[in-house]
Amino acid sequence: MTDELDPGFADSFEREDRDPCQLYLISPLDVSGDFVERLARALDSGPVAAFQYRVKDIDQHAAARAAEPLQALCSDYDVAFIVNDSVSLAKRLGADGVHLGQNDGDPREARSILGPDVQIGVTCHDSRHLAMEAGEAGADYVAFGSFYPTITKEVSHRPDPSILSWWTTLFELPCVAIGGITPDNAAPLIEAGADFLAVCGSVWNGDEATAVRAFAKLLDRG
Repeated sequence: MTDELDPGFADSFEREDRDPCQLYLISPLDVSGDFVERLARALDSGPVAAFQYRVKDIDQHAAARAAEPLQALCSDYDVAFIVNDSVSLAKRLGADGVHLGQNDGDPREARSILGPDVQIGVTCHDSRHLAMEAGEAGADYVAFGSFYPTITKEVSHRPDPSILSWWTTLFELPCVAIGGITPDNAAPLIEAGADFLAVCGSVWNGDEATAVRAFAKLLDRG
């Protein structure tokens, strides 16, 4: 596949009518203790479009139990509840969506299991090729990153913000910018055309209410 537009899944057009960039929260790996209250404070502090439930190294029963109050809270705030990696857990929870890494399965298979209304996102690192493949496979959004250094997960890809401009100029499918994003460094990604900023450590490693308010102020200005 080349980097040329494939009209099979998107039309070429100028994105002058694109919606403003929105905030996409990703959970820390540990959602125990007072995390439900922390999420409530975050959602109270500014508009959030989506929340990704990302836990590791626990069985699905425990993951489902921990997810229930978080999913209910997201429903109360009209925030999309997205499950990281696991199509089976997304189906079990009746989640609004699932986010797939490159090794987490095919979007087509996920669609067949989860149905037409569930949002499917795909990690595409710094690859135009992977992003176009994801779009052709029926993904609802693509995620590029890590744009900045992060300790949330090990990364080996560092795209330039220009990949967001390239994508949003050619394709209608939304794109998510991820990786080390803070209120201080997010502006170039917003200016480049990111539809969503996916953030984790910059919110949960400090005061979540302060962080969300800072992002809200930046996004409102952007």
